[in-house]
Amino acid sequence: MDTEDKNRQFAAPPDISDDDVVGAMREIGGYLDITPGDLKEVMRAAYRHALRRIANAVHAGDIMKTPVHSVRIDTPVSAVVALMARQRISGVPVLDRDEKIAGVISERDFLRLMGAPEHGAVMSVIAECMNGSSCLALPMKAQVAADIMTAPAITVNRETPLFQIMEIFSSKKINRAPVVDDSGSLAGIVTRADIIASPVAGLR
Repeated sequence: MDTEDKNRQFAAPPDISDDDVVGAMREIGGYLDITPGDLKEVMRAAYRHALRRIANAVHAGDIMKTPVHSVRIDTPVSAVVALMARQRISGVPVLDRDEKIAGVISERDFLRLMGAPEHGAVMSVIAECMNGSSCLALPMKAQVAADIMTAPAITVNRETPLFQIMEIFSSKKINRAPVVDDSGSLAGIVTRADIIASPVAGLR
């Protein structure tokens, strides 16, 4: 099933299966007399079960972006900034000499090092600042990607269910995760925007 078919499949409200209802009943507890309020509670729980089942049917490989803009561990920070500003992206994976994921650089890494609050088009501000003469970002000009990246990178694989990705993003407070293949090489990237744009997000 291709992405377009999946979008059509998930465009309608989720089909609540018998298993979803049974799971909901087990979650809530048994009832001898079902009141309207009881039934509403059962249906809400069944809906949650259905949503989880559907979200688990969508995987990282279905929504990831590819090809991915990435940098090397020895890429100058000024080049990282220029790439992110040019492509209007807020983060990039960092690859080591074996083309494996070494870390991730995001706007947050720059802001942390600069001690500046997040505001506006952050990467454009940093890019302009680095071309100036007095700026908190100037000390980074002589650094490379490995000096400022967050490591180790939190990654997923093509088969990681969407629901699990959502939980990872929430618990780790991240906005992106590189997708790696069986050898650990970069295959794509999933961002919070991809999740929001996914058909499952519209069911929440």
